Amino acid sequence: MKRFALICLLFLCVSFSETKAQISLGDYSSFSGQVYTDYYWMAQHHNEDIEGKNGFWFRRIYATYERGLSNGFSTRVRLEMSSVGDFQTDRAMTASVKDAYLKWQNNNHAIFAGISSTPTWSLVEDIWGYRPVEKSPQDLYGFGSSRDFGLAFKGELGKSGNLKYHFFIGNGNSNKPEIDKGKKVMLSLGYQLTEKIVIQGYGDYNSRTNDPDRYTAQVFGGYESERFNAGLLYSSQHREAEVGVPAQDLDLVSVFTNFKINEEVSGYIRADHLFDGHPSGSNNSYVPFAEDVESTFLVAGADFSLSEQVHLMPNVETIIYGENSQGISPDTDLIPRLTLFWQF
Repeated sequence: MKRFALICLLFLCVSFSETKAQISLGDYSSFSGQVYTDYYWMAQHHNEDIEGKNGFWFRRIYATYERGLSNGFSTRVRLEMSSVGDFQTDRAMTASVKDAYLKWQNNNHAIFAGISSTPTWSLVEDIWGYRPVEKSPQDLYGFGSSRDFGLAFKGELGKSGNLKYHFFIGNGNSNKPEIDKGKKVMLSLGYQLTEKIVIQGYGDYNSRTNDPDRYTAQVFGGYESERFNAGLLYSSQHREAEVGVPAQDLDLVSVFTNFKINEEVSGYIRADHLFDGHPSGSNNSYVPFAEDVESTFLVAGADFSLSEQVHLMPNVETIIYGENSQGISPDTDLIPRLTLFWQF
């Protein structure tokens, strides 16, 4: 895996250096990257084995190469390096392919072939604006994946372009290889009510041959301006029953905002509430949840812009739990972190 990642990075760097000399008017080529890193402290946690742990880690490192081709075609390859984040494994970071697609663009419509972004939470994440601090609500609770392998159709409809669509038919297995007959169909429709207000409806059906099928429906409203963003999300997912596990219905509500205090300092606040237990919460990387119990996730912090490309973002994450089937509430999780984000 290390050798694969090194070869890919060398290929990107060599390609970039060559294209600088060969590039012609109207073409483009770029190599960029992003880094999310923290100093974390599990100040209080429902799992005594995790409580008190602290340290430095890289949550994500992205290296992205993009190149414009002829006749409306372009391509993008992004590698992702990440830590396991399970508070047990101490192996080195692993690499994977995050994006690898060929894009064809014609006026207001585009087709993507390969591994590309899904419509599941792309708009929510854009308005939330603080992916370096925390995943979008649906991502945090495992409602889907940010990437899939397949064909995507994306664009704007109408003379004003206010109606936006994103249709995706993929493997339903994120960026991993396909190993069954099932496929996942996703569709989002967004409407720009005003210059600053957008609403979006989303639905998907994930046919999984070896696992229970899943259905998701959600609505989202967002407000965007130069100094203030806000969002309100409701998402519901039905998971069909499997042997020994009854059918599950997960309902999630999230509200968030981010705002500028001055040109160098911003703030952000978010609250998510899952009305059901997080089915795989204990395996959630970096932020393990108690399972089989209602939970409210809170995150708040500041964003100090050290430069246009460098941001220091102290924040505190808190998870408050309801009562389980025995009438017991797990201890509240309290996780102060100092997050550093830079891009190039």
